[in-house]
Amino acid sequence: MTTTTATSRRVLLPLTMQAPTALANGARYLNLRGFTMGTSWQVQTYLASEQADQLADTLQTGIQTQLDHIVQQMSPWEFDSDLSRFNRAEAGSWHAIPAAFFKVLQHAQFVAEQTQGAYDPSIGHLANLWGFGHTGKVTQAPSDHAVKQALQHTGWHKLKLDIEQQRIHQPGHLHLDLCSTAKGYAVDDIAHYLNRLKIVSYLIEVGGELRGLGCKPDGQPWWVELEEPPSASGRMTSSTIVALHGLSIATSGDYNRCFTVDGQHFSHTIDPRTGYPVRHGLASVTVLHPECMIADALATAMTVLGPEQGMNYARQLQVAARFLVREGDTLSEICSPALLQMMEET
Repeated sequence: MTTTTATSRRVLLPLTMQAPTALANGARYLNLRGFTMGTSWQVQTYLASEQADQLADTLQTGIQTQLDHIVQQMSPWEFDSDLSRFNRAEAGSWHAIPAAFFKVLQHAQFVAEQTQGAYDPSIGHLANLWGFGHTGKVTQAPSDHAVKQALQHTGWHKLKLDIEQQRIHQPGHLHLDLCSTAKGYAVDDIAHYLNRLKIVSYLIEVGGELRGLGCKPDGQPWWVELEEPPSASGRMTSSTIVALHGLSIATSGDYNRCFTVDGQHFSHTIDPRTGYPVRHGLASVTVLHPECMIADALATAMTVLGPEQGMNYARQLQVAARFLVREGDTLSEICSPALLQMMEET
């Protein structure tokens, strides 16, 4: 484990990647925006002139359609989504689900098994109980009894997946919530859509999760600054930027979607093993990975695991990760070996 204190500007460069495709002369910049999953999305891209003429009017609709399909499959806020119908299904029933839904859930189950439940896609009851689910916000913390009841209907090991027929089994009152990885999958889905259209330069963002490819006309990559807690009194003394060519970024922080009751701060990141929001001092975890779905899930899992176990998990997977830990009024930074290998001082 390595602890560092930022004293200068740092850049992170992908260690293994193909050289970006050079843009044709006269490439045109396009900035597309919209809303999905209760948040915003943005795609910045450069298109060759002939591409721009053909695609400029259809990309906005095409991207939004991709995102709408994901919402229809995996949103707990949509009453008629595939996920919501499964959550209401009778005990003992099997349900065929679309390919995207199954892919996200299968990976979520994999992370749950690896972390022994520190990450859990069946956290729906707990998310609602703490005011972070589709039932809306709460004004006070739930009782211990209510938490114990929710835990009775939580547990990744209770969910059975039929890989051959792409079905899942509802054991009874199990509520899925894939919000910790669906945004990451959405970023990947947009990337695959742009790749099919042979677009070679883009930066995608959905609710703070990002993925990039290629370079700009001046040959520079899409540079993105790593996220930090807002208004932190112990801010890092410099920024860290990453070249997002063939990389994704996902960050899980205790400052997003939180609430305070009687001076007590409750993070939206819930430990499925205890039923309570995490309380170990992690301000944020940022993960870099080629696939945003994977980075998204890992950032949440490592946040639940905490600084020591989370970093051990990052080392085990050889994943680039940065942990910011609150120590009184200051922030300390812990970087995984894979992230340190990407780092250069400027």
